[in-house]
Amino acid sequence: MTASIQRTDDHLAVTGDMTLETASSLLESGVSALSGSNAVFDLAAVTDVDSSGLAVLFGWQRVAQTQGKTLRIENPPHNLISLAEVYGVTEILPIS
Repeated sequence: MTASIQRTDDHLAVTGDMTLETASSLLESGVSALSGSNAVFDLAAVTDVDSSGLAVLFGWQRVAQTQGKTLRIENPPHNLISLAEVYGVTEILPIS
């Protein structure tokens, strides 16, 4: 299981799995990527998500807020939305 974050001109593209196996590396990579000006994560190429993926998103959101940035999540996979609904956190996720 692998995952990565690539910076493009207008967003940070996340690819691979957002699962327990990749959560800590994705959290760290996303936090490092937030040091730039972008705070838009595109999840269109995410292949699998579990509850650890939600934790990663909230970690990125927390860091963005401490840096005075507004985090946005674009193209969330359907299973991420389903998990957020199950946990009752849909309203607090920065999904656009």
